[in-house]
Amino acid sequence: MNAVVLHEVDGPLSVEEVPEPEGTVLDVRAAGINFADVLIRRGFYPQMPPFPHVLGNEVAGELDGRRVIALARAAGGYAERVEIDPDWVLPLPDDASFAAGASFMTTYLTAYIPLHRQLRVGSESTVLVHAGSGGVGCAAIQLAKRLGATVIATASTDEKRAFAREQGADDAVAYDAIDDLRVDVVIDPVGGELFEAAVPRLRPLGQLVAIGYAGGLWPELQPAHVVGRNIGVQGVYIGRLLRHAPDVIAAATRELLELWSSRRIRPVVGAEFPLADVEQAHELVESRRSVGKVVLVP
Repeated sequence: MNAVVLHEVDGPLSVEEVPEPEGTVLDVRAAGINFADVLIRRGFYPQMPPFPHVLGNEVAGELDGRRVIALARAAGGYAERVEIDPDWVLPLPDDASFAAGASFMTTYLTAYIPLHRQLRVGSESTVLVHAGSGGVGCAAIQLAKRLGATVIATASTDEKRAFAREQGADDAVAYDAIDDLRVDVVIDPVGGELFEAAVPRLRPLGQLVAIGYAGGLWPELQPAHVVGRNIGVQGVYIGRLLRHAPDVIAAATRELLELWSSRRIRPVVGAEFPLADVEQAHELVESRRSVGKVVLVP
């Protein structure tokens, strides 16, 4: 079968013939590209896999005649078939595309866990969502609006800001236009300078949620800044929760699937590429020109 193989850090992504997977095998119809895949390719992921490596842990496809969403057991989703974890197989809603299925689980769990389990968000809350046109950003906007919050998104271009408003954001601004904002929650998948800049944006008892570092590693934050401002910092790492708190992830997934099935949330697919165009797909993600989730379609 064909799969996209990465042989070394910063190496090319090449479509090659690889052995068939064993165990519970999914016929892949779509594989989501997550920023963690980019970090692995560039050598910046905290737990680097051995090489050669097939990227991709979030897939949708067919299993024993059923349309399902699944998590790969040990990555390998950028392929025609992949071994999946049988404990993490979900039915794909009847009217949903495979591409939407591959855009669902990671992005929505990453937004859901802080908004529903770590924070108190309601009609009096103002939530600032960085990278509001991205996969996690779109999910965070939709979920925060469902909780009644006022949502302000950031994005780098007029087009992306318009896209964030289409997802439900009450307003969308450039990254350099946040100095006058005062909010209760910051959802931050960007990191870098934006992480540090978020601290003075928080009202007393506000919360900064660190999700990722697409814009650079997090700077050090002194406890004095947290204590003195009466704020908190939360972290979200879905991979570790899957291992150490699977009941939390299972409950959140059931709720999210119900919201999707009843059309109260909507996974956003920004672009689809065949396996042969995986380099272009990754370039789109790395260039920050993408919106929603970028998906490979074997």
